[in-house]
Amino acid sequence: QLQLAESGGGLVQPGGSLTLSCTISGVASDVHAIGWFRQVPGKERLAVSCTASDDGVTYYADPVKGRFSSSRDTAKNTMTLQMNSLRPDDTAVYYCGASYSYFACAGTASTFTSWGRGTQVTVSS
Repeated sequence: QLQLAESGGGLVQPGGSLTLSCTISGVASDVHAIGWFRQVPGKERLAVSCTASDDGVTYYADPVKGRFSSSRDTAKNTMTLQMNSLRPDDTAVYYCGASYSYFACAGTASTFTSWGRGTQVTVSS
């Protein structure tokens, strides 16, 4: 069974940077995409980035393009999200998720079936 665990969240000032990590354990050979999502209370979980396993291409949501960067270390089974130029509206719980769907990166959070518990990111002065 696939398990994911996020780490690296915390409090950061506007304009600062933070690096999140997602550790993946278990059988991951059938996973077609790993994504980062974020969610604020009362709102739906929204995609931040999505990396397709077949070609390694990463897609980013418009609000984070040019500021966030995701990378995967297959040897260590980790996915990293580097977040720069953070803004107060980046405040959310950040989750990593895994999908077995071939078209997961074109879909919503509902196509992801394995999730970590999330890590809180707060951007505030």
